[in-house]
Amino acid sequence: MRPLRYSINVTLDGCCHHEAGVPPDAESMDFWTAETRGAGALLFGRVTYQMMESAWRRPQTGPWPDWMQEWDTPFAEAIDQQKKYVVSSTLDDVDWNAELLRGDLGEAVQRLKEEPGEFLSVGGVTLPRALADLGLIDEYVFLVQPVLAGHGPTLLAGLRERIRLELVDRQEFRSGTVALRYRPAPVAG
Repeated sequence: MRPLRYSINVTLDGCCHHEAGVPPDAESMDFWTAETRGAGALLFGRVTYQMMESAWRRPQTGPWPDWMQEWDTPFAEAIDQQKKYVVSSTLDDVDWNAELLRGDLGEAVQRLKEEPGEFLSVGGVTLPRALADLGLIDEYVFLVQPVLAGHGPTLLAGLRERIRLELVDRQEFRSGTVALRYRPAPVAG
């Protein structure tokens, strides 16, 4: 069974808005490129899918946009080519190597987890909270950034029950960002 990994940038005060943290640099983009390439597929809710598509889909004209830095290109190429699943009750269809997931969320994601392949990667805010509530997330990866945002959406806000985690990996970046990888801790019994 392949694990479901939730990965996101987060500020020290828990804000996970994509513009709240440290601007991306070569080191963080290398990290996200490796995460994206290593995944068997990406899982997004509608909002995250549309945001990622608008930023990272290769333009039909061919070249990447001028705003991209040199270190953005490997990530853009990785996410552009990756298989994607989109959870949405409002979209009628998707493209960009994507497929809509319909029906019961827990059952649909459990079926994906049972398929062979590398880990499933989920991003965003709302969908991961629902998946965490269902007990479907096997790993949490937080790029904790040395910023206090003071406002914005916070990590897993509204989670029904506390989830104890155990640290399995840690990586420090020159920017002061720290990548922390956790797994749910075994239930004491």
